[in-house]
Amino acid sequence: MRKLFAAVGAVLLATVAAVFAFGPSAHAAAGFTVSNGRLYDANGNEFIMRGVNHAHTWYPNQTSSFADVKALGANSVRVVLSSGDRWTRNSAADVSNVIQLCKANRLICVLEVHDTTGYGEQSGAITLDRAVDYWLSIASALNGQEAYAIVNIGNEPYGNQNYSSWATDTANAIRRLRTGGLTHTIMVDAPNWGQDWSFTMRDNAPTVFNADPAGNTVFSIHMYGVFDTAAEISDYLGRFRSRGLPIVVGEFGHNHSDGNPDEDAILSYTQANGIGWLGWSWSGNSGGVEYLDMATNFNPNQLTSWGQRLFNGTNGIRQTSRQASVYDSTPPTTPPPSTPPPSTPPPSSPPPSTPPPSTPPPGSGCTATYSIGGQWQGGFQGEVRVTAGASAINGWTVRWTYANGQTVTQSWNATVTSSGSTVTARNVDYNGRLGAGASTTFGFLGSWNGTNSAPAVTCTAS
Repeated sequence: MRKLFAAVGAVLLATVAAVFAFGPSAHAAAGFTVSNGRLYDANGNEFIMRGVNHAHTWYPNQTSSFADVKALGANSVRVVLSSGDRWTRNSAADVSNVIQLCKANRLICVLEVHDTTGYGEQSGAITLDRAVDYWLSIASALNGQEAYAIVNIGNEPYGNQNYSSWATDTANAIRRLRTGGLTHTIMVDAPNWGQDWSFTMRDNAPTVFNADPAGNTVFSIHMYGVFDTAAEISDYLGRFRSRGLPIVVGEFGHNHSDGNPDEDAILSYTQANGIGWLGWSWSGNSGGVEYLDMATNFNPNQLTSWGQRLFNGTNGIRQTSRQASVYDSTPPTTPPPSTPPPSTPPPSSPPPSTPPPSTPPPGSGCTATYSIGGQWQGGFQGEVRVTAGASAINGWTVRWTYANGQTVTQSWNATVTSSGSTVTARNVDYNGRLGAGASTTFGFLGSWNGTNSAPAVTCTAS
């Protein structure tokens, strides 16, 4: 057991900016549920987070980030919010807009209040009870969104001092949220700047979980310098797994001022054991921890070495992310008119007009619709919706031929190959079976030069 002398990256960023015991239910729930240490979505399918943190409260205009991380394969995003105690308050309207952006991009939102960071040690930090006040005050934005949003009560509540009441305070906060009418899955962070070197969360997790009358609480550990060996990582996470308690890695990095976390071991163990994670963080770090940025200046075309590792490396997002099944057969929700489209490219590269979707005539087995969600000079984001015909199908293959030299550079939710200008996309193991009339989608990034017309597509069922 080691004492942590430096705050984790989330804390340093915050300072500078001012400066988851039973089997799954047989029927769909209103929202996410926890069962036998696993998280299930509203369709009753297991959901394993593969996503990133995004500092929305300090960068409220960076709304394109939601589309950018989805384009890179993420299935979830943990969104930094403020109660107004330490930074500018995120209103109910703003939180509603954030949820709509997540839904538009088929992401699961994990919403967290950052003002609790380091309570008992950090000047100005607020209590979990105060954070609950905030959640109840914006309940209008949360109610009805249980299938898409998870409430992370407070970021890293308690630093390295005066953290002995963590279990009592966390249990009371959960009870207040339930009494106040919130039925969402609740996520709770560990003390000790989220790293739980004192094992306070680990040892008190059963008591805190049992305090939730809904049995719908997930635990979140932040892994930085305290978790610098594979043995420490597997021991900590394994103790939750062996007790049937839900755990996610809510933050982690590839490096840190308090020590060098073993990110390869984190990614390997979580993949082997079905544990979710959210890397810190998309962009905007400062105060000496800029190395935790995944993208330079929020530009998805300028991934850092950390971004490349997390998105494209072994056991990273590209290899392991699976979209929540609540999005597989429903169209995305359109963001409010007042919000810039999440696929808006950087201001320095005004996008040309978006070509209309290309829909082929219906076929006997399945049909496919090709659309361009957004484009910028030299690049674009595309999506194909596959719909079964009058009968259920066990698999599908979509093909198209580009007429203007376009190429597919990255893809998700399908296995995509190219031969010259012809592109072939086949289902992956989790989205091939479709009931009659049901749909699923896959997405991709592409390049273009001169003209980016939408091709005709064909779909063949198996």
